Amino acid sequence: MKHVEFFEELRKEDVDVAGGKGANLGELTQAGIPVPPGFVVTSKTYDQFIKETGIFDEIMDILNALDVNNNKELQAASVEIKNIIVQTRMPDEIRTIVVEAYNALCHRIGKDDVFVAIRSSATAEDLPEASFAGQQDTYLNIRGSDEVVEYVQKCWASLFESRAIFYREENDFDHSKVYIAVVVQEMVNAEKAGVMFTVHPSTGEEKILIEAAWGLGEGVVSGTVTPDTCWYDKETNEVLDYKVSDKKTMFKRDPETGHTVQVEVPETLREERVLSLEEIGKLADLGKRIQGHYNFPQDTEWAINNGEIFMLQSRPVTTLNMNNGSSDSEESDERIIITKGLGASPGMASGAVKIVKNTDELDKIEKGDVLVTVMTTPDMVPAMKRADGIITDEGGVTCHAAIVSRELGIPCVVGTGEGSKILKENSIVTLDGSKGFVYEGKLKTSESKDETGPKTATIVQNQPILTVTEVKVNVSMPEAAQKASETGADGVGLLRTEHMMLALGVHPKKFIMDGKEDELVKALVENILKVADAFYPKTVWYRTLDAPTDEFQSLEGGENEPHEHNPMLGWRGIRRELDEPEILRAEFKAVKKLHEEGYTNIGVMLPLVQHPSELREAKKIAREVGLRPQENIEWGIMVETPAAALTIEDFIAEGIDFVSFGTNDLTQYTLAIDRNNEHVAGLYSERHPAIMKLIGRVIKECNKAGVKTSICGQAGSMPDIVEQLVELGITSVSANTDAVATVREVVARVEKKLVLKAARKMMQG
Repeated sequence: MKHVEFFEELRKEDVDVAGGKGANLGELTQAGIPVPPGFVVTSKTYDQFIKETGIFDEIMDILNALDVNNNKELQAASVEIKNIIVQTRMPDEIRTIVVEAYNALCHRIGKDDVFVAIRSSATAEDLPEASFAGQQDTYLNIRGSDEVVEYVQKCWASLFESRAIFYREENDFDHSKVYIAVVVQEMVNAEKAGVMFTVHPSTGEEKILIEAAWGLGEGVVSGTVTPDTCWYDKETNEVLDYKVSDKKTMFKRDPETGHTVQVEVPETLREERVLSLEEIGKLADLGKRIQGHYNFPQDTEWAINNGEIFMLQSRPVTTLNMNNGSSDSEESDERIIITKGLGASPGMASGAVKIVKNTDELDKIEKGDVLVTVMTTPDMVPAMKRADGIITDEGGVTCHAAIVSRELGIPCVVGTGEGSKILKENSIVTLDGSKGFVYEGKLKTSESKDETGPKTATIVQNQPILTVTEVKVNVSMPEAAQKASETGADGVGLLRTEHMMLALGVHPKKFIMDGKEDELVKALVENILKVADAFYPKTVWYRTLDAPTDEFQSLEGGENEPHEHNPMLGWRGIRRELDEPEILRAEFKAVKKLHEEGYTNIGVMLPLVQHPSELREAKKIAREVGLRPQENIEWGIMVETPAAALTIEDFIAEGIDFVSFGTNDLTQYTLAIDRNNEHVAGLYSERHPAIMKLIGRVIKECNKAGVKTSICGQAGSMPDIVEQLVELGITSVSANTDAVATVREVVARVEKKLVLKAARKMMQG
């Protein structure tokens, strides 16, 4: 067995040498299928590396002592092992062989420092009986021999991602006998790309399924883009159906950095058909050739550049005949849409409909059910955690249901307008949280919520990115803190209080009135601690309670809550807490207790301020419980009202360390649009010039005064707005968990542009 094998030297039987991915690329190459050239760093090389460097026994000792069902322990073991592998120097002999192979590939292609994709290829991967697909990592747009060596080593380390360790334990694979090869393949700078199943992935019918999107295939594979969908009849050679999707984003190579970045699709292409009939025909022909060669249905990935089609990989379809004994009467292939809304949290889930009209009915939600309601509230969170899917009548992508579902990883469809009226109690439905559809019955392609975490994790950044502008993360649920911290975020720009407080089921004021303030403080301490601990010593900005009155009404003790015509404009945020200071005082006591225990990374942020007197009064209450704003604790405000933005100088004069833009509220208050009203959702836009002018003004004044600025609204996850904010000089950006990596890429690119622009100006001057 050699250290390196080029594709031409491999066949499908060489799984033990090249892993499933590498062996199949060799097989496709030898079969005359158009495959970008490349080579495989064999499993022998990995084995030699861990044995020769002496780290094998160290890794096995960690694994042997591990309880994989202890998530914290599993994550820590994964990080420790990966660090051992990455930080151990590759022996010179191996390094030389890898570099020479890369140089030979460049020579064969006729270019210096060719861009390559580096993919893991586990030796048991892509087998019909044991699919490891997605358990390890992929790195795109790697260039130069030094980077190739670095990312080969990172692929080796990815054999010990927590999800991969857990998977092997659950399937009784011996860690010491699972090896990894690494595919190094010329990168196709795709104009369009996607996946193709050579049969129906659920039923095995002779229909080809092609999914296509603009740019690199990463968007389709990762599920971040809703692709065009094409069904093709292999017998008649006809297109049975072609659905054009609204493709909002795409992955492409940044011409300046060479990194893979996610950008918005140009308006002219968003709802434009990706594939022509000719391209569909060519892809289908290749699919039939590949299935015929293997004599088994295949799941393939493809890319098109300058009109030329390339096959990037092929593996057996592993979803066939895996119905877990379910009968045809229980599951359906026919997709009958009952209702549709906005895809708010990606994924598909099936279950029995449970319609919740009020919080008294929450107990009927059991694990595996689909919760259907007009709109979720924070006190529904415990039931939401039990559900496999969520459907609401009202709301947009910034509503409570959407935010919580995304953090919990639960498929969610919002804004159906009629779901709770037309769906029948206990009927079985399937919802697609990406496309926003609700189907009749249980589809074979749907899955229940996976509590072990996502099965794929494709890394699209080439190296750890350091930015001057901090990239933080928003956290609503303490249970989601660990997942959020794993993004590498620079802290928490928004820790929402209302979800953790209202989930107690008791009105916070009732705790006080019943003489149980200590219980309220204790509950807050326990919840805030989970986040502060996960991110320590990075900063966590805790936002005090900001729940509209309608969210209090269903709580025990909430029967006396006022009924407001529009609670979003009513008694909420700091204005309410100053009217009922006992609740605010309890929150400050919780923060003080945590500070005394060493968690000095917690700062306080006041919501919905509109006059400096509110800031002054809140500071006074804080001092009464022992907190000293701007002395022993960072203190800031949310800029959510035009009043706060237009009088920011007065707040600065009163004394603040930071501000954070709540663009969800700032947009609705500036444009006079209820952000939870689907009837005017089309007019709601954080990109409105008025919003950006208000933000720009605040950043300018704060920078002059040395006050930090951040953003924690939905706009903080939008690349084009982030770009403008960095150019304006914002201090940090706080994004949703799933957007941290993309936002960091955007920030890095803009910062480089600004440095380059300044350098050119100096040269010209």
